[in-house]
Amino acid sequence: MAPPSGNVSRPGRALAVLGVLIVVLFLAIVGGNIGQPSKWGSDFKVRLGLDLTSGTTVALEAQAPKGVSSAQFAADMTQAKNVMENRVNGAGFTEAQVQQQGSNIINVAVPGANSQKVIDLVGTTAQLLFRQVLLVAPNSATAVPAPTPSASPSGTATPSASASPSATASTKAKISISPNASTPGSASHARLLAAQAKASATPSSSASATPTPAASATPTSGLSTTADASGNAALVSAHTKALFDKLNCANKNWKSEVGYTGTQYNEAASQTVSCGTINGVAYKYALASSKVQGRDIKSASAGLSSTSVNWQVNLSFKPAGASKWGTLTTEMFNKYGVNSANDQLAVVLDGVVISSPVIEGAMNTGSAQITGNFTENEATLLANQLSYGALPLTFTKQSIQTISPQLGSDQLHAGLLAGAIGLLLVVLYCLLYYRGLAVVAVSSLIIASVLVFEAIILLGKYENLALELSGVAGLIVAIGITADSFVVFFERLRDEVRDGRTLRTAVERGWKRARRTVLVSDTVSFLAAALLWYFSIGEVKGFAFTLGLTTVIDVVVVFLFTKPMVTLLARTKFYGRGHKWSGLDPARLGARAPWRSSRPARVTSATPAKEA
Repeated sequence: MAPPSGNVSRPGRALAVLGVLIVVLFLAIVGGNIGQPSKWGSDFKVRLGLDLTSGTTVALEAQAPKGVSSAQFAADMTQAKNVMENRVNGAGFTEAQVQQQGSNIINVAVPGANSQKVIDLVGTTAQLLFRQVLLVAPNSATAVPAPTPSASPSGTATPSASASPSATASTKAKISISPNASTPGSASHARLLAAQAKASATPSSSASATPTPAASATPTSGLSTTADASGNAALVSAHTKALFDKLNCANKNWKSEVGYTGTQYNEAASQTVSCGTINGVAYKYALASSKVQGRDIKSASAGLSSTSVNWQVNLSFKPAGASKWGTLTTEMFNKYGVNSANDQLAVVLDGVVISSPVIEGAMNTGSAQITGNFTENEATLLANQLSYGALPLTFTKQSIQTISPQLGSDQLHAGLLAGAIGLLLVVLYCLLYYRGLAVVAVSSLIIASVLVFEAIILLGKYENLALELSGVAGLIVAIGITADSFVVFFERLRDEVRDGRTLRTAVERGWKRARRTVLVSDTVSFLAAALLWYFSIGEVKGFAFTLGLTTVIDVVVVFLFTKPMVTLLARTKFYGRGHKWSGLDPARLGARAPWRSSRPARVTSATPAKEA
């Protein structure tokens, strides 16, 4: 009995579409290397995630400020996540992942050998603050003097205690800074050099006082104190003086040692104490409240210096920030002069002084240059610190996990071994139970594997998808999903054979019954994967993504390969006549009347003879 004419399938068309799909994906992968097979090896390398190669993952916990609503806190977390993404991308690590976990944790995962560099950059998560130096001294009493760079004012104007801002009008400011300031935790005392005043600008004729060099620290025993420091102790509150005397920058936990809890060291409206390192020597600071913050910076970029072969950082402020910057630099320069410790402006990131340049002019244009003996990497890192230092929240490192290349390799091999064992068990089951139909089952698994492989490579090439261990787990689970689809079809097909139908008819009727079940099953699987991906974070997303991807591919394989192949095999003698090794033997399946109708034959009686 032939299948109804309306249900005649054309397996050749379906197989042709599948072949075209595989070829198109292949061409998209090799791209410009189509005519160079020798380069295909690099094109077909799967991008591996952090847990399968090497790298570092850090969990950062946000400290919720007092009095902030939950809605504002959620908005600040989103902004902080975006800033961190800008940081790692600005450092050239496009494979780094920044993901929010729950309401107050951000996970940063950076693959590769240089991951610690970016983790340090992201780890400095406090607001970037500019604070006037009130007191500065070497951390311990030694012969090392407090850093007070000599002044070399440009032009002929002598800084005056009452000089008006117009006397030092500048079109652009420079920040001369040591390269080691580009490293978190290090500080350099540099100068903010004002450009030459305009020829028409005349310095004020009021009393011109020559700034007096700050006194060097006098060696005594124990830690340096307020008396040993350069600056003006009268500007420091009694509480801050006590913290300054107690501060020991040699202690890594100096913040908690002086009594800071939470993020007290980051309160912009309060005086604070801090530490910095110059050429390997630790210095301690008492700092004023912050009048200019990192959020006031418009941009900071690295570029070659116009006056030397070194790199520099070009700094500009937003309009409101430029006004505050101009007011602060004008006030400090006019009041204290370049040789005073109180003319130093500390740049504080995460409570640590990364630079404390000396102001040598009023800067009212909102722009500056940071120059020095920078390499490109040093200037770029410092520019990133300045550009992305302003976060709306303060974070603490909750945990840090480092994956070594050896551990990642072992995990990859373990995942591949698990997948191979699972695939082998499915193949053995098909051979024992479905016999000849196992050819279709194994071929379906191979085709599905090819499509998944091509899809992962393409997503890695164009969307930066990195396969993680959780993703490998999703691929292993997908073996069962694909097997489930052809098992449903095969069982429906065998049911039709048991009812006594020919194989060609059984294929079409069995497919019609199995198709809906396969679609419902795959739809449920895909929805589960989509919801899991949407609501989960971190590695669970990788599992959900590969599970959803393989579910879609399973539908493609079943419709374009499994069913068409069974249709073609049903036309062969081996399968069509129900060979005992085909898996479709009617006798073995228990058919009531193989290949014939199961209804009993009707018997008609002979016409009785007429009576005489």
